[in-house]
Amino acid sequence: QVQLVESGGGLVQAGGSLRLSCAASGRTLSNYAMGWFRQAPAKEREVVAAISWSGGTTYYTDSVKGRFTISRINAKNTLYLKMNSLKLEETAVYYCAARITQYSDRNYYTGINDYDSWGQGTQVTVSS
Repeated sequence: QVQLVESGGGLVQAGGSLRLSCAASGRTLSNYAMGWFRQAPAKEREVVAAISWSGGTTYYTDSVKGRFTISRINAKNTLYLKMNSLKLEETAVYYCAARITQYSDRNYYTGINDYDSWGQGTQVTVSS
């Protein structure tokens, strides 16, 4: 099973930017479709963005389209989430997740139960 460690979270003013990273170990990331999720206090975990193993297909939840970018560098075993124009309501713990997949599978996945492995999360706090 792949181990995932998120980093890059922190405190940012509304309208600011952050780039989250998710470093994988134990397995090569090219075997996995990946996703970013977030969970705000007293709310359910929700998908933010997802990407196929090759990076060829991506998904964004409507509220982040045009502001967030998910990307991956398989050779570095790292997943990224660039977040621009952050909003107060996007304060949450952000998690990366991995789903083992076949070479022929070019899909992304958006369900919590679609994923096999999770990181411990990184806190993003957006202030006014």
